[in-house]
Amino acid sequence: MEGSSEVGAHARGRGVLVVRNAQSGTAVVRADPAEVFATRLPEADVHELAEGEELDDVVAAAMASDRPPEVLGVYGGDGSVSRMAHLARRHDRPLLALPGGTFNHFARALGLTDVEAAIDALEAGSTVPVGVVDAIADDDEAVTVLNVVSVGAYPELIGERERRSSLGKWLGGVAATWAALRSTEPLTIVVGGKRARVWSVFVSVGRNDPERVATMQRQAAEASVLDVRIHHSRGSRVRALASLAFGKRTAAVLRAVGLFPRDADIERLVVRELELRVTPQPGRPSVFVHDGELEERDPGGFRLRCAVVPDALRVYALRV
Repeated sequence: MEGSSEVGAHARGRGVLVVRNAQSGTAVVRADPAEVFATRLPEADVHELAEGEELDDVVAAAMASDRPPEVLGVYGGDGSVSRMAHLARRHDRPLLALPGGTFNHFARALGLTDVEAAIDALEAGSTVPVGVVDAIADDDEAVTVLNVVSVGAYPELIGERERRSSLGKWLGGVAATWAALRSTEPLTIVVGGKRARVWSVFVSVGRNDPERVATMQRQAAEASVLDVRIHHSRGSRVRALASLAFGKRTAAVLRAVGLFPRDADIERLVVRELELRVTPQPGRPSVFVHDGELEERDPGGFRLRCAVVPDALRVYALRV
């Protein structure tokens, strides 16, 4: 079902807080949105996140003010948007997702191709209910996931890339891939009482493309299930890294040259809840990723629980 708020209630940014993450999208050439904000959202409170400043603190201060915002907006990539989505749920506010990252997986799934499209939806008062996943590591607080949770090869690749961040995202990515090709190892998971050695696990929010292993981008606003892909470690490191291709053309090329994982090595589950016990090999990182955000755990491994929450969030988006 589609939702809506009063048309024009937040035109020109009335009652809207927009937090801008200036570090997002550094790998792409992107026009500065300042002029768009000044022209179309002149009444919004636009806050640029300073180095070391936490999004949670900015929102908490705004909500405690004499005129708390009625809409929580964020300009950034998937990591920033997922963190603001978590805060929007906490404060029962609609989310204005202004795509400003490298990939913008979540925004693209909702048809938000650019900042202007998101502001169009705000002016029209058009919101859609969006399902999310609550991910809980051990006994920590649940985090809101908009696209995917992953353990195994992909988090290790992200970790390698972050250690090479001084090279820039592109060169750092190349160096990280080369390092991963030499060092990635399978990990052990226990799910449903069954133990397995795997290269990776991807837990997608809602049903996803059946041809993919790395389900980086959700397919629709609606989400009532988890779509799980488990890549068993019966192939090489090259196949493990090839499985991370999320572009259809790239995956097609890898299949054509015989580098993509075999269908027999991929286990697919569609469930509402999933609990994993994750144990890396000695000396390997104990990590997971949600919406591109790397989380480190105790070296001995961790328990990861994921549960789908339908219609958990209201997001400004136009639907034809």
